Amino acid sequence: MEKEKKLKIAKNLLASVFIYALPVVLMFLWLYATGQKPWEEAFATPQINTSTEWLQPIVAIFNHLNTWGLTALVLLLGVAEFALGLYDRRWDTNEKILDTACFIIPKLILAPITAYFGLKFLPYALPELQNIFAWVPFWWGFAIIAVADDLTQYWYHRLHHEVPFLWRFHRTHHSAPYMGMAMAGRQNIIYTFFFSQIYVTATMVYLGLGFPALFVRVIKSTITTLAHSSIKWDKPFYEISFLKPIGWVLERLISTPATHHAHHADTADDGIGNYKGNFGNMFFLWDLIFGTGIISRKYPKSYGIKTYQQEEWYAQLAWPIFKSKIEGNELAATGPEVNKAEFAL
Repeated sequence: MEKEKKLKIAKNLLASVFIYALPVVLMFLWLYATGQKPWEEAFATPQINTSTEWLQPIVAIFNHLNTWGLTALVLLLGVAEFALGLYDRRWDTNEKILDTACFIIPKLILAPITAYFGLKFLPYALPELQNIFAWVPFWWGFAIIAVADDLTQYWYHRLHHEVPFLWRFHRTHHSAPYMGMAMAGRQNIIYTFFFSQIYVTATMVYLGLGFPALFVRVIKSTITTLAHSSIKWDKPFYEISFLKPIGWVLERLISTPATHHAHHADTADDGIGNYKGNFGNMFFLWDLIFGTGIISRKYPKSYGIKTYQQEEWYAQLAWPIFKSKIEGNELAATGPEVNKAEFAL
């Protein structure tokens, strides 16, 4: 990695430390200004914070969304995308198997692992910390987790584009020559296994921040799914006059099809594609802060990796456990870390 890029990353990481701390600092300033010390009562009589009464019906809704709701959303989007012909004829058998496996495996394998992590490992590793942060007010807990979770994923994502060794664990997400609801989960299983959100949620629940963690998980999953969809739902916000002010805020705050599709483009020569940026997942705000974002309000004409050779689905799913048989390919046994002609780096 060249010196200039390393220096930029170092500066951005330093700024990130301040951003991580900001919601925590603001919470304590607010508690001080309002004369509240909720931790004193919580430590005197430890209990799980069930939040305020008004929150309970909303929690029930989010619990449903977290279980079957998000799956239903993905399936509905998939039906709509097919009905509109947005995949064209690019979804062949290899792509179908890969997308399906990437959709199912996190639910059948990683979900039980995460549950075990929460139920068995955390009480063993942190026996004195269960519900220690149950006193944190709901909205402050939401802000702290949203920032910590999504900023961490921004860096996880960005480094997989900027460090050659890491790229092969992430290229599966960029290999498809189309965009659609399935793309949100199309990842190498090792990339997914070390993905922070699945462990952050379990840990936050154990520490007493279950409700805020649930809300962040559901909202983030919804945003990222919609941002990957081939349905350009954000387009009216750029074209209808009275919606334009909302669109201006929306595209700078969260990921939308226009900003995230640009990240999946197969070229940056058209002034739309930005595969070396637009890394944000839930929040596009990080890209604005760190100078990695481009807003064009347009959509790429083509997607994927220009040198894509339709590597076998099992190699894309589980490299380096399984390797491609295509000679010289990045996922082959003797393949390079990065194809120099490839767009991602």
